[in-house]
Amino acid sequence: MTMRRLMLAAWLSFVALAAGWAGRGLAQTAPAAKPPPCAAAVHRQFDFWLGQWEVRDAAGHVVGHNRIEAAQGGCALIEHWTSVTGVTGISINVYDRDRRQWHQTWVDSSGGLLQLDGGRSEAAMVLAGDAFEADTSRQRVTWTPQADGRVRQLWESSSDGGRTWTVVFDGLYARQG
Repeated sequence: MTMRRLMLAAWLSFVALAAGWAGRGLAQTAPAAKPPPCAAAVHRQFDFWLGQWEVRDAAGHVVGHNRIEAAQGGCALIEHWTSVTGVTGISINVYDRDRRQWHQTWVDSSGGLLQLDGGRSEAAMVLAGDAFEADTSRQRVTWTPQADGRVRQLWESSSDGGRTWTVVFDGLYARQG
């Protein structure tokens, strides 16, 4: 065979092979589309907290403003807190599929760190964790949607392993705009 015939034979073999692959690709059906990673209902359990909020304490005084937004394709909620005293904070809230529970990591401008875990309990989201300050204390925060669209946040602390609780903050979130 001449060099030209060898090259032509190689080219024809390549074209035939490519046509066979293309034909097989056309005969196959496309794989089923996967749902988005955080599309399950459990990932929407905390969505009632999304929005722009004015926050008042139990006496009705404005104590700050909070903006909660979805992030990472709905896989997380990001909290942006600003108090009337100037303290700011941010939290990331995510449903941990592996542990089958919600997790929050909170950090504020005073150096505070709080890590909470938990989940939906009846009509509320309840997250709890240990705080390590001068002594170890248990923290529990409950967010309860109200019939009028507001959200109540009750933050409690226990220094006896959860036998008794003291209210740290009891506030109402009212939607803005």
